[in-house]
Amino acid sequence: MRENRSQNYARNENLENLLKELSELLGPVEDFVESRFNVPRYPILFVVGGPRSGSTVTMQFLAASGAFAYPSNLLSRFYRAPYVGARIQQMLTDPAYDFKGEFQAFQHTIPFDSDLGKSKGVLAPNEFWYYWRRFIPIVEPSKMTPEQEPKVNTFGFAAGFAAIESVFNKPVATKGMLLEQNIPFVDSIFSSGALFLNMHRKPFYNIQSLLECREKFFGDRKKWYSIKTPQYEELSKLDPIAQVVGQVYFKNKEVESGLNSIPDTHSLTIAYEDFCENPSLVYKQIQVAYSSFGVELPIDYTGPERLTSGNVVRLTDSDVEAIRSAWKEFGGEDLDL
Repeated sequence: MRENRSQNYARNENLENLLKELSELLGPVEDFVESRFNVPRYPILFVVGGPRSGSTVTMQFLAASGAFAYPSNLLSRFYRAPYVGARIQQMLTDPAYDFKGEFQAFQHTIPFDSDLGKSKGVLAPNEFWYYWRRFIPIVEPSKMTPEQEPKVNTFGFAAGFAAIESVFNKPVATKGMLLEQNIPFVDSIFSSGALFLNMHRKPFYNIQSLLECREKFFGDRKKWYSIKTPQYEELSKLDPIAQVVGQVYFKNKEVESGLNSIPDTHSLTIAYEDFCENPSLVYKQIQVAYSSFGVELPIDYTGPERLTSGNVVRLTDSDVEAIRSAWKEFGGEDLDL
């Protein structure tokens, strides 16, 4: 998605150059520090379910709970040195390290809004893709082949998360969309366990949101946005609506297949609609899931009672009918709006 972005989503090249310089300076220090780490002590939580399934608001919810460490916008700037970044974040934002309010401006609550997965604020959750891409041989979200999986630097990948965990002494939660089509492989990396929190949104609204993302991000409904399933080459030859319908249909199948291939205790599927209606119940389900690993999440839920659902039909009647028709052609049942 690097090329042909609309102006509002173009990269900040000044920032990119600065991040590259910081990475080169801090990388050797981080390598020395991370030599002390192996895998996280606590099970790591990966939010999966694909783009526009509710993964961003779920990460905001997990961040606001206080029960998890997570990649923030600030920490993401240190993708080459996550331990150093976590310590800097701790110094700037943790009241325990403040001195007479010198860094009070950095202490923010977690917002529950976003723009195509991006949240504002130093402590808002970040996708952390630059970190992931250091260790895996793919750039865009897609399924790794059996030949690519052995090329993943699994030790470095796990050690970085272990380093973050060590600073905050909490389980790490992060988006896992980049490798959500390789769930059994990712699960095998973490001997201490992993929990895959699968956000499942009603397919119609997932499709609608992805179509809108294409128009917003590229200014063109014809350009592919985000995750590529193994059927990408065939789907790319279809009209835009059929492309997105197939993208969601096959993505759901891939995630479901992956979750069925790992222990039941390593996955938890949540309906986006239920999550918006009762977030506290979802938090209790996460607590129960962690207890199966022998880990107690000590913090009771203190967040909002309800969240605003984005499930409102915004497309034209003809687009709605085209989505329903294409979904059935791919083998799906009648779509529930």
